[in-house]
Amino acid sequence: MAGRTSRTSGKVVQRAAAGHAEAEPVLLSGGNPQIAKGYGNAPVQAYIAAMPGWKSDVGRRLDALVTRTVPDVYKAVKWNSPLYGIEGDGWFLGVHCFARYIKLAFFRGASLDPVPPGASKTPQTRYFHIHEGDEFDEAQLADWIRQASQLPGEKM
Repeated sequence: MAGRTSRTSGKVVQRAAAGHAEAEPVLLSGGNPQIAKGYGNAPVQAYIAAMPGWKSDVGRRLDALVTRTVPDVYKAVKWNSPLYGIEGDGWFLGVHCFARYIKLAFFRGASLDPVPPGASKTPQTRYFHIHEGDEFDEAQLADWIRQASQLPGEKM
């Protein structure tokens, strides 16, 4: 039996099908998975698995790209967003699902060359959005990830 979806208090809740022991993660408005705060690879993989539709495949590609580019990357999920950083030095990248795109937040993005295209309310942060069907430049993303990982991280 398939699970059912309901809306409560602005949240989209994925309910488990009858007889299943484990409920699906809650999808917040906009489709962002609600994953418990946690450190390490496991909560990030849980978030990626819960990303709806096409976003999960892109999430796996992004996570693999970050891990290849920064082999000693430190991972966590905080505020329902995967974070990537250098242990003890803060976070350089955050990922967040929205209804129509995935937002990559480079916390020191204004210092990257070239600067990612999306502006932020905070002067140092820059965004890169990935929409369904986008063919993004993995070499450029890897270069931004490499540069960002070498800058002082954001303490959160």
